[in-house]
Amino acid sequence: MNNYKLIIQYDGNKYKGWQRLGNTDDTVQARIENVLSKMLDRKIEIIGCSRTDTGVHALGQVANFMVNDKLNVLDTKNYINKYLPEDICVTEVIQASERFHARYNANGKTYLYKIWNKEHANPFMRKYSMYVKEKLNIEIMREASKYFLGEHDFTAYTNAKSKSKSMLRNIKSIEIKEINNFIEIRISGDGFLHNMARRIIGTLIEIGLDRKKGEDIPRILELKKRDQTGEMALACGLYLEEIRY
Repeated sequence: MNNYKLIIQYDGNKYKGWQRLGNTDDTVQARIENVLSKMLDRKIEIIGCSRTDTGVHALGQVANFMVNDKLNVLDTKNYINKYLPEDICVTEVIQASERFHARYNANGKTYLYKIWNKEHANPFMRKYSMYVKEKLNIEIMREASKYFLGEHDFTAYTNAKSKSKSMLRNIKSIEIKEINNFIEIRISGDGFLHNMARRIIGTLIEIGLDRKKGEDIPRILELKKRDQTGEMALACGLYLEEIRY
């Protein structure tokens, strides 16, 4: 069997997330699978690393699929991009080892979140960033972000409901920068639970608006109650930036 790795970028606004759903083709995975199935004249299923939600974007999603055929990677990339909608692009097709698995082999991810922080909205970025009118206190947000670093039980910061799945995750770094009225927050960790990145960002925004204190974070983590985290940040500002192997 031949195993092929895809690097994918997409604008998530028109899609119901990454993962294939039984009753619609309006997911990124389904769109790519449909093109590959047409190209190879049989049903192809791809394995994605991260199940991004409705409206979330990706700069570096990774997927793989296995076929008996020996494919020309450049021709395959050109074919896929010819038939994909313009808001999805496969930037690389790479022949991987037979053992490569996009999800199980990943050992780290980075998410980028963009906030437009000015007294007036940005009409050109309304689908690609969260608008916060009130001035955010960046220094306080940076100090508060340190409470998330390291390994914690993130039950309070996820919508995942599985009782058998571990809620422990290790956050390696959180960087917060202000660039031309945008606040960019990068969160890197060994993995993320469902909605975890957006809930962390939501807490940091509340702290930046002086609605919560950084010292509240350890208590929220310990209580494991989702109603303590504050408003979850909007999907439109979140980008899956990088997956590490």
